[in-house]
Amino acid sequence: MGISVWRGKLNKSSGKVLYDKAAGTGTVEIVTELASIDFGMDALATWARGKDFFDVKKHPRAVFKGALQSPVDGVPTQLVGELTLHGVTRPLTLAVHSLKCIQHPMLKRDYCGADASGSFNREDFGLSAGKDYGFNMNVDLRIQVEAIAQP
Repeated sequence: MGISVWRGKLNKSSGKVLYDKAAGTGTVEIVTELASIDFGMDALATWARGKDFFDVKKHPRAVFKGALQSPVDGVPTQLVGELTLHGVTRPLTLAVHSLKCIQHPMLKRDYCGADASGSFNREDFGLSAGKDYGFNMNVDLRIQVEAIAQP
C-alpha cells in the first residue's frame, strides 16, 4: 500500500555502447524487456506486467538512448539522453559513478564495466497507479553493465 520501499529489477536487457576512451565520450542504447520485471513477489510482478501498469502486451520494452558526456580525467561523468517507457519519451540524465576498461585476459579485447544512476517521476510516463493512495511516484534507477568490444 505504498508504506514501504519496493525494489525491483529487470532480468532481461540488451544494449550497445560506442565508447571513445581517448575522448571520454560515446553513445549508449539500452533495451529492457518489461515482462522480465522481478520484485521478488510473483503477484506484484504479474500485476505490474498487466494493463493497470506496464501493459507489456502494448508496451513490451523500455528504451534508453543517450550520450556519455562531461569527462573528468578521460572518464565520462554523465549519461544524457531520453527514456522511452509506456509509449512516452522524456529526457533523463544519469550520473556515471564508475566506468573502467581492461583488456579481457582470454579474448584480448577491451572489456568495460560501468555503474550509473538517476531518478524520474513515473507519472510523467503515464504510470500513475497508486498515486491516489499517496504512493511515491519517484523511481530511482540504477544501471550496471559489462560489455566486451566487438572483434
